[in-house]
Amino acid sequence: MDALEGTKRVIIENVKPELNCGQYPVKRVVGEAITVTADIFSDGHDEVKAVLLYRHAKQKKWQEVPMEFLGNDRWQATFTPDSMGRYIYTLQGWVDHFHSWQKGLKKKYEANQEIGVELQIGANYMDEAAALGKPGQSKRLRKWAEQLRGGLSGGDAVALATGREVTELMDAASDRRYATFYNKELGVEVERQKALFSTWYEFFPRSSAQEAGRHGTFRDCARLLPRIAEMGFDTIYLPPIHPIGRAFRKGKNNSVTSEPGEPGSPWAIGADEGGHDAILPDLGTLEDFREFVHQAREHGIEVALDFAIQCSPDHPYVKEHPQWFKWRPDGTVQYAENPPKKYQDVLPVNFENDDWQNLWQELKRVLLHWIAQGVYIFRVDNPHTKPFRFWEWAIREIRQQHPQVIFLSEAFTRPRVMEQLAKIGFTQSYTYFTWRNTGAEMKEYLMELTRTEMREYFRPNFWPNTPDILPVALQTGGEAAHITRVVMAATLSSNYGLYGPVYEFGINDPVPGKEEYHNSEKYEVKHWDWGKLTKIREVITLINKIRKVNPALQTTWNVHFSDTDNTQLLCYAKWDDARTNKMLMVVNLDPHNTQAGWVKVPLYELGIERHQQYVVHDLLTEHKYTWTDEWNYVELRPNEMPVHVFRIEAPTPGMGHQNLDDTWLPNEKGTNE
Repeated sequence: MDALEGTKRVIIENVKPELNCGQYPVKRVVGEAITVTADIFSDGHDEVKAVLLYRHAKQKKWQEVPMEFLGNDRWQATFTPDSMGRYIYTLQGWVDHFHSWQKGLKKKYEANQEIGVELQIGANYMDEAAALGKPGQSKRLRKWAEQLRGGLSGGDAVALATGREVTELMDAASDRRYATFYNKELGVEVERQKALFSTWYEFFPRSSAQEAGRHGTFRDCARLLPRIAEMGFDTIYLPPIHPIGRAFRKGKNNSVTSEPGEPGSPWAIGADEGGHDAILPDLGTLEDFREFVHQAREHGIEVALDFAIQCSPDHPYVKEHPQWFKWRPDGTVQYAENPPKKYQDVLPVNFENDDWQNLWQELKRVLLHWIAQGVYIFRVDNPHTKPFRFWEWAIREIRQQHPQVIFLSEAFTRPRVMEQLAKIGFTQSYTYFTWRNTGAEMKEYLMELTRTEMREYFRPNFWPNTPDILPVALQTGGEAAHITRVVMAATLSSNYGLYGPVYEFGINDPVPGKEEYHNSEKYEVKHWDWGKLTKIREVITLINKIRKVNPALQTTWNVHFSDTDNTQLLCYAKWDDARTNKMLMVVNLDPHNTQAGWVKVPLYELGIERHQQYVVHDLLTEHKYTWTDEWNYVELRPNEMPVHVFRIEAPTPGMGHQNLDDTWLPNEKGTNE
């Protein structure tokens, strides 16, 4: 019967957030609050109290936050982690007999009933609390107990017993001997701020040379740093920088045969010069790479490397560890296939082998090698084709030593697989944003990411393109589509990236019938005019600057969609917790035609009263408009600027209604541009 814990009357259930019954931690960054809710109740009518308990995993002492009663047995409390690493939280609830007594005392007094015995009961509670409390507390409690027994008038006794001072001290000395602890200790993985807010730029270092016909080097990459920093990116992602295999090397446009001098795909990793811990000699030396990482950091940029667990047939692993690969009956090694596609230049690693422990340790060693060179961000190629348990182990092992390391999951795969990778530890995740085009699709997807349990563990990173993906929207939409897609990526998600410089150049020539770039840079060295100025590049630079100075755009979780009367217009707002920074975005989803209509501004949520004037300041064009009320008119022309990025501001005294042509069109729905 002892196991029944019969003196514990409080029930704690339906705790949120809690992933997979507590199997996985939820995610936050330093300074990002976590709100915990639960159903907490007891039998009968006694008052219940509850606290949220939390601590860093390296600490032993719990900190506690009183929980707030929301109604219908639902409770809530919030804490904010202040350092990286694993936090633990749980809940505690108990029947508060003193508060139950206070409640009954007031009712009996107000009903003119005899309360003499009730006052003695209250005095006994105070004596019991005094026996458990600190010396200073005990003295005051005993004094009050004597007053309750000493003949205070009914009204004075009730005022004393239910007053704030008595209540606070009894709370501090509350008897929790029979308290119920939640039956799990739940986890929060707390990472650095960049896990939540980052801006990625991908380019091929071999295409970084200033002169045509020359293979780029890390020194050439360093010369691009001022350009990339000026555009506002804080992360440079490099495709694999390792030696490239020669066997079955792919040629231009993924040809199965290569011509002499063709460089092959960087993802065919490994040759006589080395494997995953080596550098392609054409790029430079390890010292050159370290210097590039150092110079990037001086520009406020971190270098992210691709971690692709695959090998060319020439990789040293094939000879040194043949047990890590699958061998066919004819004695050849199994290359990667996705019928009808064949990747003869790439060998998948076989994790189902008896030497799997040494394989895991070797891959961990590779990560630690690059961390030692100053790399703290890894974009992981196709993690969904490797075992979940390996990633869970590897990420945990790395983060125990280096909690600042960020892992981005490049997994365009089934939803449950993407979600599992996020749960087991990946910091950020590629998403389906690339293929969400209509307003309805975008709203549905963002609501899934931000208003369901996914918000607790899946940090999206929006990419409008990659070297592998030229979506139809960019193929057919031209410059306007490139502008709207990058602005949506940058303002809907606080993490976003793009593959350049093809994006800012608006290159959109596809392989016929496919979402792939024709003459793909994956298979050849390109020569780019890195100084070329385009409207797309200008917008990218502007939107990145806007993100850095507007806190509302530095989180994904605060997006709020607004109504429009035109399905080709997408309107959404973001604001910070204090509502001191308020942003409103309006996008023309039609890259070919002017679209106009009315958009509804969420005045109540923004803290703006009806009929109160406010200014919407377009930070892309610097135009300002004075609006009143909820519904307002917009008109977006693709050949000019297909998107508004408004900051909502207080009107300047004496400022009248303005728009591009200085006219004002009133309507029953509100104030027009």
